[in-house]
Amino acid sequence: MANRHLSRSVAMQVLFEWDFNEHREDRIDDIIKRSLKEFAPGLQDSSFVENLVKGVLKERKKLDSFIEKTAPEWPIGQIAIVDRNVLRVGLYELVFGSRKEVPPKVAINEAIELAKTFGGETSSKFVNGVLGTVYREMGEPDKEGVSEKKKGDISLSEDLGGAVVYYPSKKGDENILLFALVHDVFGYWTLSKGHLEQGENAKEGTVREIKEELGIEVELREELGKNEYVASDPERGQVKKSVTYFLALAQSKHLKLGDSGGLDDARWFREDELMDLKIYDDLKPLIAKAIKILKS
Repeated sequence: MANRHLSRSVAMQVLFEWDFNEHREDRIDDIIKRSLKEFAPGLQDSSFVENLVKGVLKERKKLDSFIEKTAPEWPIGQIAIVDRNVLRVGLYELVFGSRKEVPPKVAINEAIELAKTFGGETSSKFVNGVLGTVYREMGEPDKEGVSEKKKGDISLSEDLGGAVVYYPSKKGDENILLFALVHDVFGYWTLSKGHLEQGENAKEGTVREIKEELGIEVELREELGKNEYVASDPERGQVKKSVTYFLALAQSKHLKLGDSGGLDDARWFREDELMDLKIYDDLKPLIAKAIKILKS
């Protein structure tokens, strides 16, 4: 583990030099070789450094997009060079890395330590904030890895409401159903959902959340079911989340995406278009159930 931490430190310094010297990727192998010799002369295996650096460079546009969407007040060019490369390293491991090899919480904590070592006074808080936001938007990256014992030890819980939103429409003489989905920064089309506020029941909260997120009024028809999972919040630890999903009839076809972190688009899709979309596996049964109900 100590070697991994050292390797991440070297990778960050390689990326710092690459970034500082106008993104000269043709020199990256030389920078890696020199940095290993200077900063980690006793490191026996350099493959982790090389894979991490080249993985970050390969996915840089996506990583920078995540940063811009979760910290819109900080354009990439205005973020301190250390901070943005620590974020790139942390995000790469969090989003594109192997969760068995590097669990999400390890990726976040390692990035925070890099920020404390190489950044300024507020760097670690900034890095923690961005990575924590991205992690929460991912929803449930380590859901399957939580043991029953750990589930029993969870003291924090959150209730959310969401819906399969539909709108009856026509194409010529044909009656068709349209379904409203939102697109997240990880490339998935997903169902509109959000946290319930204090004093709200699931129906009230779902109606409010959909109006805020999609800009439309809906009429809830029936409950489709619940999805429960455990997420690891970097600040609060293990949190059990319970989402109640409904079938919801839209009162308007005009969608206007609200200011919701982690989302970048909202659209209507026909049923035959849904199968070609990248949708989270745990939502597919809910959508299928909604379609079956509507067709019956």
